Amino acid sequence: MNKYYEENSKIIKALSDPNRLKIMDILSCGEMCACDILEHFDFTQPTLSHHMKVLMENNLVNVRKDGQWNYYSLNLMECNKIVLFFMQLITDTEDCICKDKEKCNCN
Repeated sequence: MNKYYEENSKIIKALSDPNRLKIMDILSCGEMCACDILEHFDFTQPTLSHHMKVLMENNLVNVRKDGQWNYYSLNLMECNKIVLFFMQLITDTEDCICKDKEKCNCN
């Protein structure tokens, strides 16, 4: 399988959790500490840490430590890459994966 698809599928898997999507939405407002993010959920701090770890491992979220607090923000460059991947996936007719361009449903 193409590495391009493998890498993007890992990111999509990370985003497939509704809580992680909500975290991404919350962080679209700007940098926040974990305690402020946690106020939006009905789960524990260790559960939030798990979700943040998954998002950070996929480079979707940055963390900045300030004293005892962690501050999180979106990694906009990486977030934009996944958006571009989807756009290319559904609109790129010139490099269509179909072998027979005549039978391709891309037109």
